[in-house]
Amino acid sequence: MTWKEKLGLVHIYTGNGKGKTTAAFGLAIRMLGSGGRVIIIQFMKAGGVYGEQKKIAECGAVIESFGLPKFVHGKPEPDDIEAAKRALERAKEVVSSGEWDLVILDEICVALGFKMLDVEDVKELIKSKAPNTELVLTGRYCPEELFELADYVTEMREVKHPYQRGVIARKGVEY
Repeated sequence: MTWKEKLGLVHIYTGNGKGKTTAAFGLAIRMLGSGGRVIIIQFMKAGGVYGEQKKIAECGAVIESFGLPKFVHGKPEPDDIEAAKRALERAKEVVSSGEWDLVILDEICVALGFKMLDVEDVKELIKSKAPNTELVLTGRYCPEELFELADYVTEMREVKHPYQRGVIARKGVEY
């Protein structure tokens, strides 16, 4: 049995602490370094804005961003919902294709938390995963009912953050 035949587990990185996307991208680097194929579907982030997007692509990952260049506050607008639905349709294709060793659905849990997606659709996506595809879902607000479908569930818990002192997001650290 090859190492790729041992893949196929589901990870969830959630919680209100920092580091969910960072952990997923670290796993992507590990997979790329082992010769695996990686695709990242970003649900809430616009393309080309974040430092990690450029660098992970340079390392060989495919990254597709469906988020709009604005931040969703409160109730999402119709264009936000449509973008999330487009990301979900693309994610369904990718997850079930068997062509990728690692699929990261970045901030999909945030889209669920803002009711931009239906949890039943995400459950079906997880169940449709190709057998040897490792799948990662990130973002705060992950519905606990997804936990039963996961093999790993990691909750990042914020204990202290500089934002509490008025320090805004810094390039190279938070974006």
